Amino acid sequence: MSTDDPRLAPADADGDSTRFRCDNCGAAMRWDPEPDALACQHCEHTRLVPRADDLIEERPLSEAGDAARGLDLELRVSACDGCGARVSFDQSATSTSCVYCGSASVLEHAANRNALRPESVIPLDVARATVEAEFTRWLGKLWFRPNALRKARSQNVAGVYVPFFTFDTRAHSEWSADAGYYYYVPVTRTRTVNGKRVTTTSMERRTRWEPAWGDREDLFDDFLMPASGGLSNKLLEELGDFDMRALVPYRAEYLAGWRAEEYALDLADAWSATQLRLAEIQRERCSGDVPGDTQRALRVHNSFSEPHWKHVLLPVWSLNYRHGEKHYRVLVHGQSGHVVGEAPYSWVKIALAVLLGGGAVLLGVLAMQ
Repeated sequence: MSTDDPRLAPADADGDSTRFRCDNCGAAMRWDPEPDALACQHCEHTRLVPRADDLIEERPLSEAGDAARGLDLELRVSACDGCGARVSFDQSATSTSCVYCGSASVLEHAANRNALRPESVIPLDVARATVEAEFTRWLGKLWFRPNALRKARSQNVAGVYVPFFTFDTRAHSEWSADAGYYYYVPVTRTRTVNGKRVTTTSMERRTRWEPAWGDREDLFDDFLMPASGGLSNKLLEELGDFDMRALVPYRAEYLAGWRAEEYALDLADAWSATQLRLAEIQRERCSGDVPGDTQRALRVHNSFSEPHWKHVLLPVWSLNYRHGEKHYRVLVHGQSGHVVGEAPYSWVKIALAVLLGGGAVLLGVLAMQ
């Protein structure tokens, strides 16, 4: 494998991992998604990363202070003034722009050695060549976009490990509501039709309200809470689910030559945000438990017990491209290769479609993009 192999180029901040040296020639190695191994860019030698047999530990929330700290690597961090992301990179590399938004307003800092160490990671499994192909295919599928967009070229292509927390917890929910039951009564009305009095009887719906209450127990396992500072939760949700069965115990080798974002949402705030989201889910479930045909005045009280957590890193490819004077952000799923991102509209095409009477179809298409 040559040194200019694009599958191994993590972005404009290329740099060797000085810790992982090739057993064959002594050159630096980095994680390569193609063979799922450390790969030497100099002599093509690869080295498998041992998969630990240890179980991935989920800690009680009360024992967060006992967790390991740092990424077990000598790293620096680029802090973006644009989107706020703090993304680490090798000591021997340089960082001139943000891997998420493309902003050149980045400052280098020392990595946070006191940050919680990830408990597990899903190793990056999609090579750069695949990313480029999926990006081109994605551009080709976009409707009502400028024709010139098909020739766009990606910039700042970088494989990034995005921080998440997962939580296990038991939920106890007590609810009360007014349960409504429909019934029908005959209603007689008289009106004048063509000068004649006409009497009609029809059945009209009424609602009988009765108090209702109940409770339920639910168990949440590996509820995923994003902790990124540079990527919105909405964009990550659009990217799609990760196969959490692929999680392996964290080893620094998986980060060799790649980027890892520091979490912007700490453990306490992540747990608070998770409880709010779980409360929404429990409210929907309790609403489904209310008997009758309709309901009103639903009240839910939740208590969450035995919370356990782990910090995980999940793989995402980040790239951006330029159209006109603006940069647009695109993400590629590090497992599935699914692409989501931003793209400009061609208002000329949209106006033409409206003039041709395709307004209804157009609205449907825009809603899906």
